[in-house]
Amino acid sequence: MGRLYYQFIRTTDFGPYVTKLILAMPRAVENRELGVEKFSVYVEIKDRNGDVVKLPKSFIERDEFVPSVGYRKILMAYTSDRQGIACDMASRYVTLELAYGPTYKCSSALAADFTNINGHENFTINDYVITQTQDIGEGDNVIRGLVFDSCAGIKHPQRERFIDVDSEDETKLLRYGYYTPDLNTGKRPLIVWLHGAGEGGDETAIAYAGNKVTELTEDWIQKKFDGAFVLVPQCPTMWLDDGSGQYGDSGKSKYVKVLKATIDSFIARFSDVIDTDKIYIGGDSNGGFMTMRMIIDYPQFFAAAFPICEALIDSAISDADIEAIKNIPIWFTHAKNDPIVPPENYVVPTYERLVKAGASDLHFTYWDKIVDRKSYCDKYEGFLDEAGNPFEYLGHFAWIPMLNDDCKVDFDGKPVVVNGKEVTLLDWLALH
Repeated sequence: MGRLYYQFIRTTDFGPYVTKLILAMPRAVENRELGVEKFSVYVEIKDRNGDVVKLPKSFIERDEFVPSVGYRKILMAYTSDRQGIACDMASRYVTLELAYGPTYKCSSALAADFTNINGHENFTINDYVITQTQDIGEGDNVIRGLVFDSCAGIKHPQRERFIDVDSEDETKLLRYGYYTPDLNTGKRPLIVWLHGAGEGGDETAIAYAGNKVTELTEDWIQKKFDGAFVLVPQCPTMWLDDGSGQYGDSGKSKYVKVLKATIDSFIARFSDVIDTDKIYIGGDSNGGFMTMRMIIDYPQFFAAAFPICEALIDSAISDADIEAIKNIPIWFTHAKNDPIVPPENYVVPTYERLVKAGASDLHFTYWDKIVDRKSYCDKYEGFLDEAGNPFEYLGHFAWIPMLNDDCKVDFDGKPVVVNGKEVTLLDWLALH
């Protein structure tokens, strides 16, 4: 057995990545002794059974699967504390910052079962071997030949903000993760987030940390609401499951009543501090479908809704449904080039019917395509493609700009204005 190391995971626009490795050194070292050339990093990504994960070339190209093993590129090496925070003094800990993102193989901290159309994502077991390739120091203080292959712990700060609650009977209550804001005085809003199809299953943290739903807990968003609870229920299959266990366009879900019961149970648990006049609901893809399903079935319950790339086909929405939700504040988000949920069959006709019905607080940010870019609220610089241009995601991934609060314009391309002030989707949500 070699020496100990720690992993640091960060959830980004494109999900969670192992971004740093923190090495426990045999003596205190100084930054002048370090360099990226002094280490190599190899990883094998495994599933919960201990088997090496095989993944396809891309989300769409699933014809060829390759093992998730290989070397990681080291960007920086510096002294730090055990959490990976850099320091200027000598330390027994050395942090290696790694290149990560959709163009870097073996950097993700999760994987999906792409061989199964109903497959779910899970956090992976990332077995690293960090090998020292050059001497550190000289003389009596020289360090050489170190191998770090025993993970002593994983740090994932965004995930750690949530508390997971399991369910004894998923026909009565669903499992869920939740975040509690700082509570000073008064009651706080509740944001209910409904995950996409891949984030279902039995690993609760995937529902909020598989995508950057954790961003809703960041200070810059929490300040908009003066603090807000975040509730993320997880269903065992997919929200679109009408009882058949398969995808389809019936417009029905077997989870409607149990989801409502789960939300009610959570509100009852925090009844003294949740403002029941400020219950917001939203989600992506399958979760966008379920957002629509919930506001249709419970139109008096939610203060506002934000469906993203929603998958409730318009033909399954009746005129009575449109009448039921036309007075609910709704902000849609979708991309024109979405190949998974074609907007012309789903959100566009529904939006047009709501407009015709006289919906008074209705908005729709309609992206041409989904391109990564630096968020004004974050140190994160954004992902680039192999040519050095901003990375373009699959058109389905409209939750990325929504969670970065980049939804600012309406269907006509003009800014959304409330009380004479331009607002983003999250600004607008907090006003209800």
